[in-house]
Amino acid sequence: MSAFLPKDFDAQRPVALIAGRGNYPVITAAAIRTAGVPLRLIAMDDETEPPLIASFPESERVTLNVGQVGKMLDTLKAFGAGYALMAGQVKPKKLFHGLVPDLKAASILFSLKRRNAETIFGAIAAEIEKLGVTLLDARAFIDDQLATAGAMTGKLGIDDEYVQHGIHIAREMARLDIGQGCVVRKGTVLAVEAFEGTDEMLRRAGTFKTDETLFVKTVKARQDFRFDVPVFGLRTLETMHAAGLHAAALEAGKVIVLEKPAVLAQARAWGIALHGF
Repeated sequence: MSAFLPKDFDAQRPVALIAGRGNYPVITAAAIRTAGVPLRLIAMDDETEPPLIASFPESERVTLNVGQVGKMLDTLKAFGAGYALMAGQVKPKKLFHGLVPDLKAASILFSLKRRNAETIFGAIAAEIEKLGVTLLDARAFIDDQLATAGAMTGKLGIDDEYVQHGIHIAREMARLDIGQGCVVRKGTVLAVEAFEGTDEMLRRAGTFKTDETLFVKTVKARQDFRFDVPVFGLRTLETMHAAGLHAAALEAGKVIVLEKPAVLAQARAWGIALHGF
């Protein structure tokens, strides 16, 4: 069913999909349904795609605000969920600005010495597990959407020494919890990903000379794959194209290439080389 499911996975127990923005939750929901596993939806207000919400009967879905952690936990119990799966982003600013936490969320935030996506979602994951609900690897059910080793579209056309430099920089940025990507050119770092996200980083990199420029996307050495898994999709590809960037190296088996067939086809059409390392 998926290489990323626990060995004792029970396909009769419902999976609650905690859905954020974009097509990632949509594709994951379709894959879970295809596998014949019972599915429930916990949608995020102003984040989850309306058509995805509408595809669930009212009895099998709940919509809540990002700060309603207590309600989310109560919903998991009401659904009788055996598993939960987080898919799709929440706008980063919602985690830090304008957040109206309920009592459970407030207690979690108060307990954290550092407040970032990893610590916040990690604490929420711990609360989910306390219910006896297993939080699944976010790659579960979408094995076919992952970057694969080697050339996925064309050759990078960049000296291997410069490729390895880019991978090293990206991994160091991930290790320091700054971001999961960077853009390099001939041994020089043009931009690193931070709070502003991938697209803004790519736009900044595009303001420099872009021949032999490489975008690298990786994961943390101790990545918790239950949340915050890096995604490369059509929007990222479009941003690369607009910025004049023509090569990307993605960590194989770890970076999700969302809507992969469409991404690879469009990359070929634009002459963008995608390589898995």
